[in-house]
Amino acid sequence: KKKLSVSINKKIEKFNKKIKIPGDKSCSIRALLLASQCIGESKIFNLLESTDVLDCCKALRTLGVKIVKRKNHYSVYGNGLNSFRIKKKITKLYIGNSMTTARLISGLCSTIPSKFYLYGDASANRRDFMRVIEPLERVGAKFFPRKKTLPLTIEGTSLPLAQKHVESRGSGQVKSMLLLSALSTPGITTVEELKEKSSRTHTEIFLKKIGCDIKFKKTKKSNLIYLRGQKNLYSFNYSVKNDPSSAAYLICLSLLTPGSKLTLPEIICNDTRIEFIKILKKMNGRIKIKGLKRDSSSGELVGTIIAYGSKLKPITVSENVAKFIDDLPILFICAALQNGVSKFYHCHELIHKETNRLLEIKKILIQIGVKCKITKNSIMTIYGKGKIETRNKSILINTPGDHRINLA
Repeated sequence: KKKLSVSINKKIEKFNKKIKIPGDKSCSIRALLLASQCIGESKIFNLLESTDVLDCCKALRTLGVKIVKRKNHYSVYGNGLNSFRIKKKITKLYIGNSMTTARLISGLCSTIPSKFYLYGDASANRRDFMRVIEPLERVGAKFFPRKKTLPLTIEGTSLPLAQKHVESRGSGQVKSMLLLSALSTPGITTVEELKEKSSRTHTEIFLKKIGCDIKFKKTKKSNLIYLRGQKNLYSFNYSVKNDPSSAAYLICLSLLTPGSKLTLPEIICNDTRIEFIKILKKMNGRIKIKGLKRDSSSGELVGTIIAYGSKLKPITVSENVAKFIDDLPILFICAALQNGVSKFYHCHELIHKETNRLLEIKKILIQIGVKCKITKNSIMTIYGKGKIETRNKSILINTPGDHRINLA
């Protein structure tokens, strides 16, 4: 990958801007994968044309799925469940840096009696894959070699078994992977998600929208999903709404810039995606969500987010961070720029991302003169100073090849 250096020479003054954020990555990848399992031509509008999403397109094309870029949308020509066209004994699937693609496409491959060699870039090949292997082995798939990381080979089964899975880690990708596997599995697959570990709900919203036989039940302690497999799904038109995780950086910039106002239209306001806004509001951030409505195309809750320059304060975050795990790095930076001590509990999942994000943020905070401490049980304590002390000197900040850290 080409390495880039960014030089920031002038502080941003107050602003009043309206910006269109690109389409959501999670929804873009899910739209492509689900369209591949439907019968007919699906049209996807506002697809995020990022490297991860385009790598997902390439993987699906390798599996024989016809995907065409049109003037204002992408057309995906699906042939139904388990319809990938396998031409070789082992099909090589390159997923780049996209673990969303790797995990979700594994669910689709697990119910096809063929072999798929899955590999990614250097970063993806370091990421944990056991959370994929263990539940899919129970479905009937086999993995060679059986190890914690990519690359490896998946051998799907012609006789998949419906599962009752308890998702204790709060992984939306593992939940989604099992639901995609369940599409071609006879019987009812049950996924139970503990409420304190609840995760993104895009896949189940999407499946319900396109007519999948899927039901939901809530208990005091968990959310249950029941999916009856082997029901044909038909093509759809889907408009990808705008990415709240990409919006988070600009929202934080607006809060940290006195006198500013930022308007971001058509942002996904799914409860499992905008938890970071609740945290920023607790820090005294002035943020409004207007025009909240259920989008007819995607089934997602969508609204306009407006952020104003604010005087933020330190915070203690003790709740489930699974819903805003990708937004923690920028929240750490916001906390570092306030006078006082902030604490973030349950941050252990950050260790298993593209990089060890806990450690990388600590390195950056040290470089800008902010003290912080990480305990063995992944509690991040930040001793905010209110500002970055440059003393009129340039500060060189070395960051890893991790976009969340770089953007923060």
